[in-house]
Amino acid sequence: MKIKNLLTILSLALICSATPSFAQGYKIKTIVIDAGHGGRKPGASGSFSTEKNISLKVALKLGAKLKEEMPDIKIIYTRTKDVDVDLYRRAEIANEANADLFISIHCNSMPPGNKGIKGVETLVAGSNRLKEQDAAIRENADIKLEKNYKSKYDGYDPSNPSTFILLSLLKNTFRDKSIKFAKLIQNSYIERDKRLSRGVKEQGVLVLQRCGMPAVLTEVGFISNTEEEKYINSEKGQDEIVDSIFAAIKAYRKNIEVK
Repeated sequence: MKIKNLLTILSLALICSATPSFAQGYKIKTIVIDAGHGGRKPGASGSFSTEKNISLKVALKLGAKLKEEMPDIKIIYTRTKDVDVDLYRRAEIANEANADLFISIHCNSMPPGNKGIKGVETLVAGSNRLKEQDAAIRENADIKLEKNYKSKYDGYDPSNPSTFILLSLLKNTFRDKSIKFAKLIQNSYIERDKRLSRGVKEQGVLVLQRCGMPAVLTEVGFISNTEEEKYINSEKGQDEIVDSIFAAIKAYRKNIEVK
């Protein structure tokens, strides 16, 4: 998607977000669920599992629960199997579907020597304060594995911090709603599952920057932590994660929909 098309989306989004609420009768009709990584992009690795497989299992379970509990909402997946989906395409899928909510599922990781770190955190698109820049670059680094990434991303280079100037133009105009939803997810993890919360963070994650709707990326646990790796791979753990995200969606829907 070219910059002029993105700016058009952003202009329309600004008009919508400037109003106190959505139009009368607004309902959440479409949710896009994004299983992070996939194919030749495994993401983070633990002692016995990979991020791409965990994120896909959680994404499919979340979609199944939504279809069962909220049949009036259309569910779209960015992938349903172990395939490589370009980062730009994930956001494009949501934009083309006029989605009302974008949820990306990921696992967190720390370098060797930090295996004790654990917890859940949820990201929203941000303007990349310096202390967050490294994490954003690491997450966006997948695009270097994609063919013609410079043309697809209008010259964006994930290893060059100066290109975040471009991303600042694409900042998510639904920031407030994204933060509200992210907080609901974090609160749900804490209250329902007694998970350790690392909070809601603003980062320049490319897939979120390009979404023209409220969008979050939720890190469901540290695959580098032995205890959490077992938890996020277990049926019990994945079911609890899904139930917590679903509870957040339910609360967000109740809050955002206009009768």
